[in-house]
Amino acid sequence: MGKVLPLADPEQKIRDALENPIECIALKELVGQKLQLNPEAKAVVVISDETRPVPYSGESGILFPLIEEMIKAGLRPSQTRLLVATGTHRAMSEKELRKILDPRIFSFGLKMINHDCRNSDELISVGRTDIGGEIFLSRHYMESDIKILTGLVESHFMAGASGGRKSICPGLISEDSTYILHSGPILSSPKAADLVLEGNPVHEEALRVAKMAGCDMIVNVTLDSDYQLTGVFAGNMESAHLASVEKLQSYAAIPVEKKYDIVIGHAGYVGVNHYQAAKGALTCLPLLKKNGICLLAACHTDSDPIGGANYKRMLRLLGELGPEKFVNSILSPSWTFVPEQWEAQMWARLFKKIPPSNLIYCSIELPEDSFSWIPGQDARTIVPEATNLQALVEESLTWAIRKLQSQSGSEPRIALLADGPYGIPVEKID
Repeated sequence: MGKVLPLADPEQKIRDALENPIECIALKELVGQKLQLNPEAKAVVVISDETRPVPYSGESGILFPLIEEMIKAGLRPSQTRLLVATGTHRAMSEKELRKILDPRIFSFGLKMINHDCRNSDELISVGRTDIGGEIFLSRHYMESDIKILTGLVESHFMAGASGGRKSICPGLISEDSTYILHSGPILSSPKAADLVLEGNPVHEEALRVAKMAGCDMIVNVTLDSDYQLTGVFAGNMESAHLASVEKLQSYAAIPVEKKYDIVIGHAGYVGVNHYQAAKGALTCLPLLKKNGICLLAACHTDSDPIGGANYKRMLRLLGELGPEKFVNSILSPSWTFVPEQWEAQMWARLFKKIPPSNLIYCSIELPEDSFSWIPGQDARTIVPEATNLQALVEESLTWAIRKLQSQSGSEPRIALLADGPYGIPVEKID
């Protein structure tokens, strides 16, 4: 990741962004106009769940200045709801919300709601798209008069970048609608990749849905590798998001001119389980030689360090069929879509380049017997004496170096992705 300076006086920069948004009137004016039309107008502020390190608290916290500004504009706290854009993820508990949100937020007494993609009573049709068919979206969002999205803009290995339209799609859509966005054919596009927006079918469909749903303002941020604020982008959903992606690309893109025998990466903050760790693995892909070794470190903090039942089912199938047959199966017209197949499809991209045995997975939390069906090699079988993640990574690297030395008689070329899934290798095209 390139060097980027964190913002000085981040709280003031956040307030400045709300007063001078991109292609949008100031937040205070926006809320005032809505209240003139309807003094009982309802507002919704969409927030991300704990899988994203959005700064919702501390000196860089974006949520308190946002809510405070809306209240100063005349909106009563009872008119405002926080809506967690869980997508297909599980709901957040109050304890988890208190962990990530500014404590001052709770003093407002705002109603907090988790999006439920499987509860038809909380979903409403917003129309149809050519790809997705009829789209169902959160009733809590659609029935609000003032719609604000918040989030982090980081690279995303399917949608190109997070933030902006992704708070709505897939953040607030139905589970069935999510299936289309993550279908085999869409994700088979080479444009469905990190830092790619133009021609990316995931991004384009998400944007179509988000425009159908409507949005009054987004408040998105970019961060450095130390999670410090590097940019605040408030304003029009599309324009402010594009500005944030441009900022991100200026320091997150890593030009690649060589391939490496061993690539070391990590799953980052997002890698709360094996499901999410795919992002870190795919970041290594542009650097890897054919049949090279990928050494991935991950600290899984989720209650289930692997993921949901469907994900486990798809991982088993990937292991049984191998990457080529697995992808051919999910692309077949006769295939019945399985939720979370998309993440297994992303792992298949890696295993088309290297055999599963060349993924050295370094994690303390995964059950040891799970590697009987999870593709990849458990680093603990290589270094059984390691008692912590650092030792596991260091000793696994020593093992990988010796292995390649014995095979080729030469020193392997090694790359370290210190920023994990947040620094994106981009292959140079002549």
